Amino acid sequence: MKILVTAKRVPDPETKIKVNADGTGIEEAGIKWVVNPFDEIAIEQALRIKEAQGEAEVVIVSVGSSDSQEQLRTGLAMGADRAILVSADNPDPTVVSRILEKIVEKESADLVILGKQAIDDDSNEVGQMLAQRLGWPQATFISELEIADGGGSATCVREIDGGLETLSFPLPAVITADLRLNEPRYASLPGIMKARKKPMEEIDAASLGIELGRSVTIVSVEPPPERAAGRVVKNVDELIAALQGEAKVL
Repeated sequence: MKILVTAKRVPDPETKIKVNADGTGIEEAGIKWVVNPFDEIAIEQALRIKEAQGEAEVVIVSVGSSDSQEQLRTGLAMGADRAILVSADNPDPTVVSRILEKIVEKESADLVILGKQAIDDDSNEVGQMLAQRLGWPQATFISELEIADGGGSATCVREIDGGLETLSFPLPAVITADLRLNEPRYASLPGIMKARKKPMEEIDAASLGIELGRSVTIVSVEPPPERAAGRVVKNVDELIAALQGEAKVL
């Protein structure tokens, strides 16, 4: 069984983000970059499937600049077998889905696991677009996963507005991981040492024969307005009066 997993390079959630001078993006100087947290969960799930199946191969894919090698090495240190970096200049979700379609076909993957969304743009589109392009079943926002029939089918529990939904479908398929699916492992020191020797293939997106033009243009970026300072009330009566007269929530 071959499992393809994505690993996007994103700013650390703990990093203070500043808008750049021309208002078209963020100031990247001094930012710490990490694997998208939802993708980390996807990597962990792929590794658990491998451990349960015994002979599965986990391949990590990242689409972006050469700087993404660091995030791919993180996935390799966690336990993935090899990595693929597709060099592309600032691709949008549509372009990423086209690229991943070609990689999935090239690798003859049996299962693709992605994070449900990336924390930098929050698009939540690539998994759904990829499944449509491949014509594969899909399950998004999953919180539980079970592989059955020797890797021939899967059952997922996904979180929806009304509660939980259980889906069963044959493989190959596309799955996107939610927060409650698992707790990602830390890379061990032996894993970090082994990651240096694991293969990492680099592919130029232009060589895949696909349209690389963006369908989404960022017009401007601006920080959210600063929150107004709160105030301390002396007693319950003053709190109720403020909620009624000022906030008008009672």
